Amino acid sequence: LFNFLKSKGKLKILPVDFINNYSSHHPYNRNNGSMINNRGYQQLISAGIYLKLGPLSVQLKPEHVFAENRNYEGFWEGHYDIIWARRYVLWNMIDIPERFGESTYKKATLGQSSIRLNYKSLSIGLSSENIWWGPSVRNGVMMSNNAQGFNHITLNTRKPIKTAIGNFEFQLVTGRLEPSGFTPPSVDRTYANTKIYIPKTNQIGETGDWRFFQGYTLTYSPKWIEGLHLGQIRWVQMYGALFKGKYNWITGDSRFEGSSIGWLPVFNNFLRKNDKVQPFEAETDQAASIFFRWIWKNSKAEIYGEFNYNDAKWNLRDLLLDSDHSRAVTLGLHKLFDSKKNKSQYQLHWEWTQLEQTGSRLIRNAGSWYMHSKVYEGFTNNGEVIGAGIGPGSNSQYFSFAKLNTNQRFGGALEIIDQDNDFYY
Repeated sequence: LFNFLKSKGKLKILPVDFINNYSSHHPYNRNNGSMINNRGYQQLISAGIYLKLGPLSVQLKPEHVFAENRNYEGFWEGHYDIIWARRYVLWNMIDIPERFGESTYKKATLGQSSIRLNYKSLSIGLSSENIWWGPSVRNGVMMSNNAQGFNHITLNTRKPIKTAIGNFEFQLVTGRLEPSGFTPPSVDRTYANTKIYIPKTNQIGETGDWRFFQGYTLTYSPKWIEGLHLGQIRWVQMYGALFKGKYNWITGDSRFEGSSIGWLPVFNNFLRKNDKVQPFEAETDQAASIFFRWIWKNSKAEIYGEFNYNDAKWNLRDLLLDSDHSRAVTLGLHKLFDSKKNKSQYQLHWEWTQLEQTGSRLIRNAGSWYMHSKVYEGFTNNGEVIGAGIGPGSNSQYFSFAKLNTNQRFGGALEIIDQDNDFYY
């Protein structure tokens, strides 16, 4: 709109987003942020402004979601009770409701808003923006925009930090994850004279507790290999009541105000043998990954991959002997082809993601990705997985082909999904 204070201040209008989605029979929602799993019509509207004043930047871009949220046939009512009980093995350990209530869904959020202080390559601030970590394009296993963005504090690089051995980039996030407030279907069902539904309460007995989240991503680009990027990601989450240290797991004294967890738990206990207080590991959900991305500019191509663990290893021996335990894998390929007839380009993209448990589950069950036996909402925010949109126990093969012009992209995609093979088998 205008500059002021000798161009040290700027005010901009941000683009208006109007996103529509219609699912005629069953919900289908992937990587749409605040939008939910919904049958019927759904829309997201967002607009905002951006203000820059010296090192201070303020972005206000709220979002409003409306969804018809029509009823549909979910998990079949006619299944035997034992099948329902096995389905609830997952549902009792993750917060992914089939339906967000029984009426239309309306919600306003801060959306992609933030306030930051920026200095050279660094930025620190408060944000509610969605975050995407890792090289994956379709299924971000460790962090994606599949769920609503959560309120967080962020310290991150704005551009690579150059050193004598190469470039470094990082982001450290501390935030708050919220439950959906909705339950799975048929919560009154029983099996062996026992209710199969277990209400989501933390170990102190609080229902609907928020979760403390902390994670980081670090990327290194070696000086000697052009286009290569190597990275590592780790996150941990725990119930807010546990983090605040209001419960002593040794004495059972709920008046205990101390905390052995500290303010940077994401850097603690990469191996379980280092646990100093046994319940700390038992009550903390965590995951870690390593990844690479290699861009070949002359060939106009790139390959990328990510190897993820949904659990900590006990020690180095455990890592070497059972490297498949709780792992997930992504591989991807991008390639551009120049057109001989005009200035257009053709883009080919392939990505393969596997979250399904491997054969090691026969002797050591790891549970499905994103679920957890103590943090009962799993790795979710507002009822949706924060990672890969295909969900726990699923696999994906994704192919896309597009024609690219200066200001236009026209193409199509095919995705083949194995839906929750962990349950199917």
